[in-house]
Amino acid sequence: MGGHPLSTVEPEETTVDIAVCVYCASRPVPQQHLDLAAEVGTKIAKRGWSLVSGGGRVSMMGEVARATRAGGGRTIGVIPRALVDLEVADTEADELLVVDTMRERKGLMDAHATAFLALPGGIGTCEELFEIWTARYIGMHAKPVVLLDPDGHYRGLLDWLHGLVDTGFATRHSLDTLTVATDVDEALDACAASREPGA
Repeated sequence: MGGHPLSTVEPEETTVDIAVCVYCASRPVPQQHLDLAAEVGTKIAKRGWSLVSGGGRVSMMGEVARATRAGGGRTIGVIPRALVDLEVADTEADELLVVDTMRERKGLMDAHATAFLALPGGIGTCEELFEIWTARYIGMHAKPVVLLDPDGHYRGLLDWLHGLVDTGFATRHSLDTLTVATDVDEALDACAASREPGA
């Protein structure tokens, strides 16, 4: 049991096996984004799923974890030791994994997740999203990659990406491997989408 996260999903598996890795801001942001993170966490828990996060207790990262636990969901945090030393670790996480580097952090987050969901964020959130999305469209995994953008936070980025298709720097297929949602339930439904055979 407890096979590799990319193993084939058996028909009898239920939604309780879903673990959503959420990428989002970890610095001060407007209240509407904190509320969005809390809604995501609440609805992850309501579905009986687990949350995988960057292991911080601040800003949106902290909100989504607290809301998941408040709803009875399990939370797994992965955090670099340097951030633990700065006392921003989510010490209430059901499982807090401490690593030495950011590369190790992302690797463990990837391994524990069955789907990836990016909320509004900055450079770090974009970096995480692009790495896991790139791995998806070149076939290194077949887990859902979802971008939740209810208020146009990523509008400029999405326009630029579509422009890359027009100029030949990206393919339509590569864009199609990213699901863009404007509603929390729509985003979570996409996270639960069946993975491809052999995924």
